[in-house]
Amino acid sequence: MGQIKSALELALERTKDIRVDEATLEANALRQEGKKAIGRFFEDPKTIDLVKTIEACAKEKRDHLRGGMHEVVSAQIQLPTNEAALAKIPSIAAAYAALAVTAPAKGADKRVAGMVQQLEGFLRKYLEDMKNVDQVIRKQWAPKLREKERAMAARLGPDFRLDPMSDPEFAAFYKQNVGAAREQYQTALDAARSELAGLIGLA
Repeated sequence: MGQIKSALELALERTKDIRVDEATLEANALRQEGKKAIGRFFEDPKTIDLVKTIEACAKEKRDHLRGGMHEVVSAQIQLPTNEAALAKIPSIAAAYAALAVTAPAKGADKRVAGMVQQLEGFLRKYLEDMKNVDQVIRKQWAPKLREKERAMAARLGPDFRLDPMSDPEFAAFYKQNVGAAREQYQTALDAARSELAGLIGLA
């Protein structure tokens, strides 16, 4: 026990001069508060008024609260996998509207509203393009797939059908082409996120 006690005493001696940065602690607490507030908003927008929540915070400290909110909202902007994923856009738009209204720069709300509208069009175009890419890839691969099916049907029976995704060669080809298209959209989406952050004064 003596050895443990002396090790503890040594640790206390080393840390006795460390001062807790109160400002950093408060900033982190406000960011967490912002994250919780926006989380409640996304669960049920009627339960919280984001503008009032932000304005209730001291002006010089608001950016910490807004920063926490923005972190969560920004993470909601993802490339959709289907039409249903676009259902959260109105909530994202409303959250950005609140962040824009309380932004230091005047007129940010109109610019943000316009950009969110463009963003919705961009995400819809992404879904459409991904469908087209899928169709083109499958059409290109169809002759090769039929050839493989014929070879397999000769061994396994005439009713044999090959799922393209179970074919490693097709799966690799598909992933490469879809991945290239997706990467272009992701780069543009990341740039849009950064631009939105700049518009609301949280770049």
